[in-house]
Amino acid sequence: MGQGSVPDLRRPTSRRVKRLRVLHLDSGMSWRGGQRQVLLLALGLRDRGHEPFLIGAPESPLVQRARAAGLAVATVAMRADWDVAAARRIRARMRAWNVDMVHAHDARSHALALFALIGHPRIPLIVTRRVPFPPRSIGLKYGERVTRFIAISNAVRHAMVASGIDPARIDVVHSGILLPVEGIAPRDWRTELGWPADAVICGVVGAMTAEKGIDSLAAITSALPVATRDRTRLVLMGGSAGGPTVIGGVPAYSAGFVSDIAPAIAGVDVLWHPSKAEGLGTAVIDAMALGIPPVAFATGGLPEVIEDGVSGFLVRAGDNRAFAATVARLIEDPALRARLSGGARTRAKKFDAAAMIQGTEAVYQDVLSG
Repeated sequence: MGQGSVPDLRRPTSRRVKRLRVLHLDSGMSWRGGQRQVLLLALGLRDRGHEPFLIGAPESPLVQRARAAGLAVATVAMRADWDVAAARRIRARMRAWNVDMVHAHDARSHALALFALIGHPRIPLIVTRRVPFPPRSIGLKYGERVTRFIAISNAVRHAMVASGIDPARIDVVHSGILLPVEGIAPRDWRTELGWPADAVICGVVGAMTAEKGIDSLAAITSALPVATRDRTRLVLMGGSAGGPTVIGGVPAYSAGFVSDIAPAIAGVDVLWHPSKAEGLGTAVIDAMALGIPPVAFATGGLPEVIEDGVSGFLVRAGDNRAFAATVARLIEDPALRARLSGGARTRAKKFDAAAMIQGTEAVYQDVLSG
């Protein structure tokens, strides 16, 4: 979950049919959910006896963390989908490492992998798709040269099938998280920020973008009952630090990128997740694993994560007033928060990173078995 130390993903394993040499490609320049999944997968595969390799963007957080973990890493500047020079460099590393397959983890690396694999028809190409909307075009990029697609949720798979991709070529492997260890000390936001002892701390975690619903926060806070608004405090964890602010009449604090994220999330009472498009929502799973009940719009893969009324609440997508009413219910009812906290912890266990690693490995073995 955290963004500091390298996780240990070792599990007792049985003897494998084949030790796989897998080249992972990711062009991301920032540290987001997709990059975390790549690192967790590569480390998990190594711990299960395979040999992962990684090509990423120079100086990217993913590359830095992979190197720190002792993975075999190369860097390639991937400036565009059809960057000829980048494809050639990827092909050279692919040959040098003598890989069994290539796994592309984002749209740009997907295109570059197709280019790099020209002349190598026997090397399978696996592509992970993380966004819950149909591809703009299913021409070359989604043609038969992609051996198998991995969708991170059923919502992503449905969008791909709706665009015309053969469902037999798509496997669903949910993203996973490292379940938190016991005894995490919650960050004391009230003392740190001088907020009242009886304030209810609500957190927003992730990219601070319109797609993630940041532009909805003012409408949501403004729709809270006055008495509830007076008790509410909001912490934004992600993006650039902005310090103290006010959003729709609610005192807020923009903490920016938080490196020690688990204690920071554990220090809030309710998670707000007003995202407009979500492949699955690992930030929500992180919070649930810490017993923090989420309120989220029922969009993308979030209904696959949150059991409405059991481990959190789902609200009709785009309905800011309903979101505010649901948030107010949680803020004013500590017993309800406590009940949902237990349900959230239980539900989060379904998304252990070990399950994601094993599911991806099963796809690899299935592809190689023909």
